[in-house]
Amino acid sequence: MREIEPIREIDAVVTVPGSKSLTQRALIAASLAEGTSRLVGPLASEDTDHSSRALGQLGVSIERGEEWQVHGRGGVIEADGKDIYLGNNGTATRFLTSVAALGEGSCTIDGDERMRQRPIAPLIAALRGWGVDLDSVEGNGCPPLRLKAAGIAGGETLLPEGKSSQYLSSLLLVAPYARQPATLRVAGGILSRPYVAMTLSVMDAFGIAVECRPDFSFFRIPQGCYRARCYAIEGDASNASYFWAAAAVTGGRVTVANVPVPSLQGDAMLLPLLGRMGCDLSGSGGGAVTLQGGRLEGIRVDMGDMPDVVPTLAVVAAFAEGTTVLENIAHLRIKECDRLAAVVCELRRLGAEVEEEEGAMTIHGEGGRNLHGADLHTYNDHRMAMSLAVAGLRLPGVRIENEGCVAKSFPDFWERFATLAVRR
Repeated sequence: MREIEPIREIDAVVTVPGSKSLTQRALIAASLAEGTSRLVGPLASEDTDHSSRALGQLGVSIERGEEWQVHGRGGVIEADGKDIYLGNNGTATRFLTSVAALGEGSCTIDGDERMRQRPIAPLIAALRGWGVDLDSVEGNGCPPLRLKAAGIAGGETLLPEGKSSQYLSSLLLVAPYARQPATLRVAGGILSRPYVAMTLSVMDAFGIAVECRPDFSFFRIPQGCYRARCYAIEGDASNASYFWAAAAVTGGRVTVANVPVPSLQGDAMLLPLLGRMGCDLSGSGGGAVTLQGGRLEGIRVDMGDMPDVVPTLAVVAAFAEGTTVLENIAHLRIKECDRLAAVVCELRRLGAEVEEEEGAMTIHGEGGRNLHGADLHTYNDHRMAMSLAVAGLRLPGVRIENEGCVAKSFPDFWERFATLAVRR
């Protein structure tokens, strides 16, 4: 249990670790490339440990230091007889399922108790359309998965829903290695679209240009092999959000020095939302963005493309004047926990008036006057822990249980968060 000390004045410059999303995508592309790639500024965390370990099981050699050297196999994957465990890493579970399908032989893909509740059926259906023999062991469309790998045939397949961009990104990343040119159709609306754009950008950086419709409903992926390269990874915008939020709720000033705007990461779009709420933004042009807190007012916003910063924005909204409505967020229910319900529950512990719907939440802010300290649950979810910590910068008596869960994406979060109290 970690108690957060309120801070009267914040004027800080921070850096954040490399983007988890970019690190995992670059790891896949570099592993499938011909030759050795250098990843500059990658994130070392529980999630990327799972990804690296699994890629090692599949025959990829990765040397991890300040920079990571990834010795690509040119698409040659050693899957036979492997039991691949990925914890509660949803991105890696979806990505590595497709990567393992490029090999030959039988393997299993599994995760922890929560991962066994998280859906993967749409990805299974799409891979079957490319000739992959893949099943959910329990028949419930969730891990563990049983794979009889024999490569990917290619041709056309259908992803039956786009509710998780991770399904789509998984298919795109391996499609160049299909035995015939691959096309992919997506049914229904696509959520978290910036993550798909990020995947396409990483693929392009490693030498594969994908043709697609502007609405991401159809993709044509050329056959080819990724080219090894040196790839620099931006600071993580999702993790930067807690520091910008710290400035917002305290009326202070925080500069995040290593998240560029514009960014490959959709979560950087939190910044203009905080601007709409009353904060002032400025940038140096060198990748540093400064946020100065101000009088906060509620807003209405579609968060379909930014699910990971919904908890951050919800905490800020609890300190705003007036009503904030966060819409199009039903997909939060299949994250590391049911984040929609969890955020509502924990804000209510703090005294906030919050309404929960199937795909939205409404927060009735009173400028923080109705809020008080409380012991807050994290649900073993890193983003719950870090976003709720922001509330403790204003409210005495906020304590975060199971604070170690931040290791999933930000192992030294508490040390960097403590630097907000250091006067410069």
